[in-house]
Amino acid sequence: MSDLPLDQGLFGRLRRDAGAAWERYVSHPFVVALGHGTLPEPAFRHYLIQDYLFLIQFARAYALAGYKSTDLADLRAAAASVSNIVDTEMPLHVGYCAGWGLTEAQMAAEPEDMETMAYTRFVLERGMAGDRLDLDAALIPCVVGYAEVAQLLLADPRTKLEGNPYRAWIEAYSSPEYRQVAATAIANLDRQAAARGGEARYASLLSTFTAASRLEEAFWEMGWRHR
Repeated sequence: MSDLPLDQGLFGRLRRDAGAAWERYVSHPFVVALGHGTLPEPAFRHYLIQDYLFLIQFARAYALAGYKSTDLADLRAAAASVSNIVDTEMPLHVGYCAGWGLTEAQMAAEPEDMETMAYTRFVLERGMAGDRLDLDAALIPCVVGYAEVAQLLLADPRTKLEGNPYRAWIEAYSSPEYRQVAATAIANLDRQAAARGGEARYASLLSTFTAASRLEEAFWEMGWRHR
């Protein structure tokens, strides 16, 4: 398994300069316990419900990315992302949640936690107030961060796969398919930055990226509270 280009390009610079906010996100006790197989099931079930609700808003964010696109290639990529979330990722998520005793109707009826609302509305606000680059800077911590979390877990000798009830989650985000999604997002961020004056806007992009990283940490913490 080759390493992701986590230290390259604009993403690598943002990740480095986000510092402790990024480290707290990718090494939160929730994911460490998930890797060890010791995460209490109520915490994971609560996370799964909120992640279902999160995905709905994430699809809306990519629909907004389509609106904010200024060329056909970006519009097609955004449309493909919406379709992938709505038609592929959400049905897979629902199927996975069924194994944890959760139905789609149950999850859809649950209210969004404040952390879910804060994160998703922040992403949408950055897209509405800014351009495609601002939106991508808010989206990429989730897309690439999950791949890094899985990579860190697999590199940790304390991670347990055999008999781990969360093994499927780890394998999903360490799969070649998901790692390609993450690598594509890293390359796209560079392309957007080159087209939209990213260097001159670096301070603002870093603020967005860091805030999204903090909101990711809060999302883990939300689940961790229910252990």
